[in-house]
Amino acid sequence: MTRRLTILTAAALLTSTAQGQGATTVRLGFFPNLTHAPALVGLEKGYFQKALGSAKLDPREFVSGTSLMEAFAAGQIDIAYVGPGPAINGAARGMPLQIVAGASEAGAVLIARGDSGIKSYKDLSGKRVAVPSLGNTQDISLRHLLKEQGLKAQADGGNVTVTAVPPADVLAAFAAGRVDATLVPEPWGAVLEAQGHRMIGNEKTVWRGGQYPTTVVIVNTKFAAGNPALVTAFLKAHADAVAYLNKNPAAARTVINAELEKLTGQKVDLRVLQRAMVRTRFTTGLDLDALNDYAALNVEAGYARSVPDLRAFILPGALKK
Repeated sequence: MTRRLTILTAAALLTSTAQGQGATTVRLGFFPNLTHAPALVGLEKGYFQKALGSAKLDPREFVSGTSLMEAFAAGQIDIAYVGPGPAINGAARGMPLQIVAGASEAGAVLIARGDSGIKSYKDLSGKRVAVPSLGNTQDISLRHLLKEQGLKAQADGGNVTVTAVPPADVLAAFAAGRVDATLVPEPWGAVLEAQGHRMIGNEKTVWRGGQYPTTVVIVNTKFAAGNPALVTAFLKAHADAVAYLNKNPAAARTVINAELEKLTGQKVDLRVLQRAMVRTRFTTGLDLDALNDYAALNVEAGYARSVPDLRAFILPGALKK
């Protein structure tokens, strides 16, 4: 049985006790980043709407995991693409969510402003470093990276100022000199690099040799229980988008670029986007060991008190074998 079928079958089994299908709209949360490319492709190619049939897709753009999870907690989102950090924190705090698939791995880099004087991780001392939002996946990774270098964020008693800047806005923040470096999802790292700024850490050196999830798919468990067919249909469309990304990378770059321009007003050079895609992997599978490591970093960063039993929050068929 293929992984795709394994995921879809598990989704059907998970929700087999639900009765009926009540939703006429599916509210989808995502970010305008390459690491959310399955969402961008699914929207631009019409995969999601076609799979959902008569149910209307209501896509909602967010700039960070923090703001998305606030909307999720308020019951405004049914299905979402989000980083593993916010997803794990949300589940541990009792939000009705389940992680149902992987979406992307790696795809985040540490870039320093060209005139910042930063040439290594240790040079981050005394500098201002942007992450998409406090408590998100890149923030958690950065705090671990700082610890490895004997540094701390200012809020933890150190001298590195960690500040929240939406990824698409970090270009303007660099231009204005408001931040000295950023740990940012692609393609914004590749865009900064193309502008002459310096890469300090690539997707492999930032953490775990690049073997980590950057984006996962979550569903509201109450929505899933009431709408099993819609969840299964969405996962099929998600799997189709991932397959398209992996089988047609050149065509996918054009599709992604069109969606990014609609969402951010910024058109990325296709050669730059190609460089960013090389640093990002797309998959429907999830690495449980990597997710457990993320959960441990959550604790280390002070965003959680303990590592939860993640198997309770993950659709079994979504795990890599």
